[in-house]
Amino acid sequence: MHEQIFIGCDIGTSSTKAVAADINGRILAHASVSYGLSKPHSSWAEQHPDVWLDAAVSAIRSVTGMLSASDRIEAVCISALYGGTGAMCDEHMKPVRPSIIWMDRRAEKESRELKETIGEENIFQVSGNGTDSYFGYTKLLWVKENEPSNWSRIRHILPIHSYVICKMTGEITVDYCSAGNVGGIYDYAEHSWSEEMCRTMEIPFHALPSRFYRPDDIVGTLNEEYQEKLGIHRPVPFCAGTVDCIASMLSAGIVHAGDNAAVLGTSLNWGFIHGKRPDNPSLISMPYCTDPLSVSYTYGGASTAGALPRWFAQNFLGEDSASAYDCLEQEIRGKAIGPGADGLIALPYFMGERTPIWDENAAGVLFGLTLSHTRAHIYRAVLESVAYSLRHIMESMTDTSSGVSKIVLVGGGARSGLWKEIFADVTGLPVCTPVQDVEAPLGDAFLAAAGTGCISGYSTIKDWTVMREPVLPAPGRHEQYSRYFALYKELYEDLKETMKKRADMLRN
Repeated sequence: MHEQIFIGCDIGTSSTKAVAADINGRILAHASVSYGLSKPHSSWAEQHPDVWLDAAVSAIRSVTGMLSASDRIEAVCISALYGGTGAMCDEHMKPVRPSIIWMDRRAEKESRELKETIGEENIFQVSGNGTDSYFGYTKLLWVKENEPSNWSRIRHILPIHSYVICKMTGEITVDYCSAGNVGGIYDYAEHSWSEEMCRTMEIPFHALPSRFYRPDDIVGTLNEEYQEKLGIHRPVPFCAGTVDCIASMLSAGIVHAGDNAAVLGTSLNWGFIHGKRPDNPSLISMPYCTDPLSVSYTYGGASTAGALPRWFAQNFLGEDSASAYDCLEQEIRGKAIGPGADGLIALPYFMGERTPIWDENAAGVLFGLTLSHTRAHIYRAVLESVAYSLRHIMESMTDTSSGVSKIVLVGGGARSGLWKEIFADVTGLPVCTPVQDVEAPLGDAFLAAAGTGCISGYSTIKDWTVMREPVLPAPGRHEQYSRYFALYKELYEDLKETMKKRADMLRN
């Protein structure tokens, strides 16, 4: 029998990655395509859906071009970023405007008005999620209120990966996980869109996909146009796909109730899976891929975690590359800069913040600068701020985090040896990372294998995700960091009113 190959592709905030994996989870080929974001204003972030489509085509085509025979490909599965508007398309499935993505904070007014009119508790009881400008439904309301011409042209509202899948197969679908992550207009108990919430918010119910699927369900086959573009010369099956953080959690071997992991990409998500209805409006919940009708993924998220080292390298070194990060880490070790960066504390709120503070006005801060501080100090403070953010999220989830014995860390940030040490020391917990640092695309490939029936049972992912030796907390450092962590939290509380005044000045 010929070797079975599965294609996984993840459309992320700053890049799209694809892998080809065999039935044992061995990576046969991988590719990545990078791109930037449009930021028309300081707290806005957009991308055109066709940029993501082109990147997915390019990444998958690169992977298939590395294989000896594309006829061995059994299925394709695609995941993508969410927490945004998705692709808002006209009757011809042409986007009417760029997508407003998860980190965009422009829907503050719409979020406040929802709390005053419908009430956050009512929205939470229906959707299992709170009310904030992070969620896709509040961003859709911004388009409705501010761009009536564009709004009137919308006939389809699709998650990003669903838009790409529609182009490649002709099928309009949505998976339960992505629908749940839209928030507000999803009925968590009924596992469908809420007609009542759509009517109340005046969001067009019939523009939302009517067919719901598990992420591993086969929803269509590759059409002729994209067979040529992808280098797959037959109608291979496509799975429904899912949200990128779900695929990343799966790639970390998260399949059993209570399993938890941190996903460190452009943002940071730390969460766990469980079999109960969401009960905390300060956290984010969505159905989980293993059984979306009965298992949930609940997490806290830091908005610009993994984006901060990139911002720093681009602006202080003039480049964004692995060598730049290595150079900075060598500087830190060479100067023997230890915990606390010689009294320098950063707040990582460069695009507002999600959990646990839910403050769209929150801003980045460097506190304690002196003439003795160097760029290496600042870089260490930036890395430490993300670790503080993780600890803050974990402490806000005391019912879960109290029983956590380790941190499973996946995503691009997991490649940094120094950062893993900082995470371990700040949290006081061992940090485990997979040997294969391919994160979400590997989870997608696994979903493709499960969808075709080539793999029976999600527990098999444990065989795909071999872990490295854990990075252990250094003796005494957790106690040092605990003192700085207390200052970190105090600093935000002392500044939050000033941050609001600043935001009001910028708006006016």
